Amino acid sequence: MIEFDNRQNKIHFTDDMKKLIKNAVESTISYENFNKPYELSIIITDNSEIKEINKQFRGIDKETDVLSFPMLEFDDGYYEDGEVEIDIEDINPESGAVVLGDMVISLEKAKEQSIEYGHSFERELAFLVVHSMLHLLGYDHEEDDDRLIMRHKEEEILNNLGLIR
Repeated sequence: MIEFDNRQNKIHFTDDMKKLIKNAVESTISYENFNKPYELSIIITDNSEIKEINKQFRGIDKETDVLSFPMLEFDDGYYEDGEVEIDIEDINPESGAVVLGDMVISLEKAKEQSIEYGHSFERELAFLVVHSMLHLLGYDHEEDDDRLIMRHKEEEILNNLGLIR
């Protein structure tokens, strides 16, 4: 289950955008073989609000494109093909689904970056969702090797969605 919370009015948040986001989430879940029911909260915002959230939670006083707030902790740092023990605290007692965490996306920044990088808004939005999903599944890009792993996965998932550079 994906819960959307649109907190901005600068870019019309359409049903097509919701569908694209859902497809990007499901493609990442499938690619990573995450085989449990899940819940995910996605906040849609603008540059101003994401800057405030970034400052509040990360101490960085600048706008960004996407923020990820994972709920799960993985033994080896990331999810691996069904090999994870989910603690009872990680499950919503009402739905029985694993709570992956929260994703915050600035549609305004996604639009800016799509122009800057010379590709479609849809590709940029899907990239941000896939990137965030990988964070929610424990991946990071602090080290060069980890960054290369994430980039490879992002490109494969986007290619599977037909969103080629």
